[in-house]
Amino acid sequence: MSKLRYYAASQSKAVEVQSKAVHSEFLRTGRISRRRDDWDADQRRYLTFEEVAERTGKTLQSAGETTHQRINGFHRSIQFPKMIFHRTFADSPHLGYCHVTASRTTFAQYADVNWGFYIANFFCEVGAGEQFFEQIRPQYSRMYFAVAMQADRQAKSMAIDRSIRSNGLLFRTHDPKEAYKNLLMLNARHPKLREVIAAL
Repeated sequence: MSKLRYYAASQSKAVEVQSKAVHSEFLRTGRISRRRDDWDADQRRYLTFEEVAERTGKTLQSAGETTHQRINGFHRSIQFPKMIFHRTFADSPHLGYCHVTASRTTFAQYADVNWGFYIANFFCEVGAGEQFFEQIRPQYSRMYFAVAMQADRQAKSMAIDRSIRSNGLLFRTHDPKEAYKNLLMLNARHPKLREVIAAL
């Protein structure tokens, strides 16, 4: 795979393009502007991978904060701890994921399952081996997923619990409403509350 390069447009150019209302011109005429003044090579500055990772991290962090507020706003009896941190990929720093929260629940026939909830800015298949993310498809804007976790005493950290499923995945979706519903179902303790959530 060829090495990726990222560049930042000049701030003055970004303001100038916005003032031209390019999006409304497209909606009015259906034509995309291909003028060279929109792509001034002298104004182009390539970003380092660290700069791209920092920008991606800020976006992921913001998405995690917003998601945490939304899931805690559903009902006061269902509250999730705030445990937000993010990771970007070293070779593709525009891609990454954000851990939002973690909890413990009963899942199917398994009792007392620890799990973590994540948001990724891509969609992929989840692998059962060492490589967790497989066949990454960035055309979907986000992926929401929850993974069963267990304590790794040797590394003194958490690891994927593959005893529940081969990949430890509890759910995966690109639909935020479905993700919120699954999260609420995981943390709802009372059967009546589960019925209300299932009816949503």
